[in-house]
Amino acid sequence: MSKYHKDPSIYVNEIELKVLDLNRSKEFYTNIMGFKVLKEEESKVVLSADGVNPMVTIVEPEDVIEKPPRRTGIYHFAILLPSRKDLGLFLKHIRESNYPIVGGAYHGVSEAVYLQDPDDNGIEVYADIDEKEWDRKNGEINMVTEPLDYKAIIGLTGEETWQGLPEDTIIGHIHLHVGDLDQARRFYCDGLGFDLITSMANSALFLSTGGYHHHIGLNIWHGRNAPPLPENSAGMKYLSLAFPNHEVLKEKINNLRKLGYEIIENEEGLFTKDPSDNFIKLVVS
Repeated sequence: MSKYHKDPSIYVNEIELKVLDLNRSKEFYTNIMGFKVLKEEESKVVLSADGVNPMVTIVEPEDVIEKPPRRTGIYHFAILLPSRKDLGLFLKHIRESNYPIVGGAYHGVSEAVYLQDPDDNGIEVYADIDEKEWDRKNGEINMVTEPLDYKAIIGLTGEETWQGLPEDTIIGHIHLHVGDLDQARRFYCDGLGFDLITSMANSALFLSTGGYHHHIGLNIWHGRNAPPLPENSAGMKYLSLAFPNHEVLKEKINNLRKLGYEIIENEEGLFTKDPSDNFIKLVVS
């Protein structure tokens, strides 16, 4: 596993999505994305890369509606593969499946491809490059967007074929639409303890802990003060943030409360909401 996705980092380890058609989404996440079904109920499917730990859960609420445009919520969640070769195998599989890729890029820290699930939730699938090549300076990491060398990446695979997600695949980061960057920075940095790694033309922020290029991306590309999604809309139900121990979690909860943010406890666990109503589950890794 990536050293940036375990103690002492704070990172995203799970996401739950509301979908319009559970069977359609199950087919996508198993046949196209390569997840294993860990648990299945009438209106819920829990998906895993290793067959043990849940990573993506899809649920079909009774009154679910399509996502309205230009709202806050998920921009994409990012699946981190163990190696560049694994990314090549995924690309070969996607090409053979005739599933559309909406983009690809070399970011100076990673190589990534982008696609959309059936409910228009963005997904990034990526592999980090050697961190010795990351352009670090004064606590920041410079990220770029340059053409992806698809041919070279697929060329690493030889005659091998895709066999589903490798067991050590994880959620590498998540990127959210928010309504106000200053408010979001206060919540995630002052409240939860993330470090600002880089900003993009007053329209996006990239945050991490432990020196990673980013665990969380935030943008206002759906407009300043964009409203949240309706409660019954398809889209992200919540993301789960993993903390290294109970002491750190307690400290961050106290920070959030001092800043005026609500902590919600229910039968599913401990939650909070960022200023754009993105729901966040708080867990100990």
